[in-house]
Amino acid sequence: MSDPPPIDVIAGVIRDSRGRILLARRTEGRDLAGRWEFPGGKREPGESPEAALIRELREELGIEVEVGAALITVPQAYPQKRLRLDVRHVSAWRGTARGLESQALAWVPPARLSSYPMPPADLPVVAALQQPDTCLVTPEPGVDDATWLQQLELALAAGVRRVQLRAPSLPSERWRPLASAAAQRCKVAGAEVLVNGDAALAASLGAGLHLQAAQLTALEQRPVAKEVTLSASCHDLAELRRAEALGCDFAVVGAIKPTPTHPGAAGIGWQGFAELREQVSLPLYAIGGLTRADLPEARRHGAQGIAAIRGLWPQDQTAPL
Repeated sequence: MSDPPPIDVIAGVIRDSRGRILLARRTEGRDLAGRWEFPGGKREPGESPEAALIRELREELGIEVEVGAALITVPQAYPQKRLRLDVRHVSAWRGTARGLESQALAWVPPARLSSYPMPPADLPVVAALQQPDTCLVTPEPGVDDATWLQQLELALAAGVRRVQLRAPSLPSERWRPLASAAAQRCKVAGAEVLVNGDAALAASLGAGLHLQAAQLTALEQRPVAKEVTLSASCHDLAELRRAEALGCDFAVVGAIKPTPTHPGAAGIGWQGFAELREQVSLPLYAIGGLTRADLPEARRHGAQGIAAIRGLWPQDQTAPL
């Protein structure tokens, strides 16, 4: 028996003059009652997403809106249904927002969105509003560490704000001081740092930890404190569910496209990514042959953004992941 088609739902990110974002609380008698969500509702057959959002926000809140840019579309499976949550920025609105369907409303500073319990489909939306849309995975340094650090600085200057430090073939005596220098440059640029696979090095640098897929199965509990960012590389649903159970803050999923490092291996493609995406609520970066140009497509399939080596590393002379 095939899965039912997803229900198309449209929601808006509505901001007030202070930059706060409007959330609505699901009323009693509905699925996931009491949880907070971005306002919106079902799209009717033949209705455009923009028309649906205008109608829903008029009916639910009594406001007239102008629909802005797309933020993210999240496919999400629930026990009894499947949703496709299409979230748009509201570029302008008029009127006074009121809960016309007896729903409670809250104006929330963006940094506090994560403190509100939400349905699974809304959690990646919060991440899309709060967290970087790219994650640089560093390539193996060549013979010149200074040049590698200069390239990292160029990537940071180009806007990279989340960096996974990775150099599996480098001896520890060379990698540890180089990673320390890289972490310092990231700190100056305001970028978050995670260390691939090495919990001790991550702790010594005050950095987050990125788990390799093989490490997931060996862990019984989250290996770092809650305030330390934890991520993981995942390739299938079992690994994703394990990452979610361990309390990972996000995961990197792929490969989306074939890459030179895996010649002849087909990528999972965007459809394969979306099928994994709808089974978990973790923020997910897509990886594998991607560049910044792939960001809109990534967001249309529920990705937080893209992770890449070659696609985010300037003057790259190394092999990509």
